[in-house]
Formats: sequence, structure tokens, C-alpha cells
Amino acid sequence: MTLKKFLWILLGCLGIGLGAIGSVVPMLPAFPFLLLAAFSFSKSSEKLHTWFICTKLYKKNLESYVQGRGMTWVAKIRIMITVTLLMTFSCVMMLLKAVYVPCIILAGIWLFHILYFIFGITTLKNEDEECSC
Repeated sequence: MTLKKFLWILLGCLGIGLGAIGSVVPMLPAFPFLLLAAFSFSKSSEKLHTWFICTKLYKKNLESYVQGRGMTWVAKIRIMITVTLLMTFSCVMMLLKAVYVPCIILAGIWLFHILYFIFGITTLKNEDEECSC
């Protein structure tokens, strides 16, 4: 096994571990870590990639988005709430130190994020959720 392949596997394992924690802990988003795991496993090993895309964690959080169908409102809201809370905390900390410009930039990023999740990603209906298995 080459060092490059080993590092991709390590990064994939880190992504799946943080994604698994993020699917349970409300302040840690699972979505980006699971995307990292899917990408890393696809670069490292076909066997690991196939295993990962067959897991319940992948099917519940990523499968519909990766297939281009979109996300459920529940998934969208969970991600938007997490990002809003984290960015609010960061902005409050900057305002306490009287750092205004980065806070304004962060608010712009937050607004783009919210608009993207509402209008840029297709929202799945309940019957689409059941058909993804």
C-alpha cells in the first residue's frame, strides 16, 4: 500500500468518524464529513468506497444529494441551524473584540448559505425519502 493510498484511507476514516458523531450531536454537521469520507474512499479503495455507499449513514445523509435529487427539509433545517449557531457564536466573539469587518463578511457568508440551501438545493418530498433504499 502506498503512502498516498494510506493517507486517503486515514482521511476517509476520520470523515466517517466525525460524520457518525455529527449525525447524533446537534452542533456538529455530519454532511461535510460524510462527503469527505465518500471522496477519500473513492480515491483510496473501490472496496472501501462500495462499503461506505452501502452504509445506513451514507443512505440517510448523502445518497439523495449525491444522486442529484436533493435533500429533505429535515436535513436542510438541521444543517442551517447548525451553521447559524456556529456563525452567530463566531460573530458575537468578534463583536466583543470590536472586530466589525470580518463579522460583516461572516454575515454575508451566512446569508448566502441560507439562500443556497433554501433555493439552490432541491427539496425532497416524503414519498421520495422512502424510495431511496
